[in-house]
Amino acid sequence: MARSRQLLGSFTIKGPDGVIRPGDSVLLKAPDSSKPPYVARVEEIEAAGPRGTNVKFRVRWYYRPEESIGGRRAFHGSKELFLSDHYDTQSPDTIEGKCYVHTFEEYTELRSVNAEDYFSRFEYKSATGTFTPDHIAVFCKCEMPYNPDDLMIQCEGCSDWFHPSCVRMTIKEAKKLKHFFCGNCVAENAKLQKSRGTRGESEEKEVMSKRRRR
Repeated sequence: MARSRQLLGSFTIKGPDGVIRPGDSVLLKAPDSSKPPYVARVEEIEAAGPRGTNVKFRVRWYYRPEESIGGRRAFHGSKELFLSDHYDTQSPDTIEGKCYVHTFEEYTELRSVNAEDYFSRFEYKSATGTFTPDHIAVFCKCEMPYNPDDLMIQCEGCSDWFHPSCVRMTIKEAKKLKHFFCGNCVAENAKLQKSRGTRGESEEKEVMSKRRRR
């Protein structure tokens, strides 16, 4: 006898979050209560059995940086997740509630970050430890990707962003800045000013020389 199987458009769980739909991100109980909950994206909600009472969630796991092969690195944000290729089936009882996994751009524009807010900018292959995309924009003298947890200051000359510590500045000093030019731009500006000054002196000497010849 063929097994009765039905895909549901939504399912109501206990708690304030209520209705869960495919595409929602959810928090799932970790076996160790001292650790943070797991995060996954709901792909499908399936009801099986003669009365559809056996409900299962097919989920796609998000990994935290420390759960990946390469581990957590300096540019990883505290709320950063990787969308993995690891799928699983979970029962409704394991779901603690909803969360929100934003794109990187959406996350950086949030006015305030709540406990249920996360972001993802990479997809992760759990078997090989590889990421998509395999490279992203880097900033500062240290050439590191942007970590939204860290304060950065923008140069008004080249428009690049810098960590205060990389330009020998404290966070407190950086927050008081009204204008900032990086070392390269300051050096280029000084070179340009010197060049203009030398050119001006040369032109003045040439004018004086012409006057003497008259």
